[in-house]
Amino acid sequence: METRKQYTKEFKLDAISLVLDQGLTIAEAARSLKSGANMLGRWIKENEADNNGQAFRGNGN
Repeated sequence: METRKQYTKEFKLDAISLVLDQGLTIAEAARSLKSGANMLGRWIKENEADNNGQAFRGNGN
């Protein structure tokens, strides 16, 4: 059984930047990062819903 990949906050923010700042589609950015488009879309939604800097805090820390 394969273990789940864990991504750092910086990686997620860089991935989001590819879509929001550089104009790539979610599919293009996900392909270039070898990540899933659904996951990248979820990261974008989490980041946009974040009002106080709490997105991608980690494992409850």
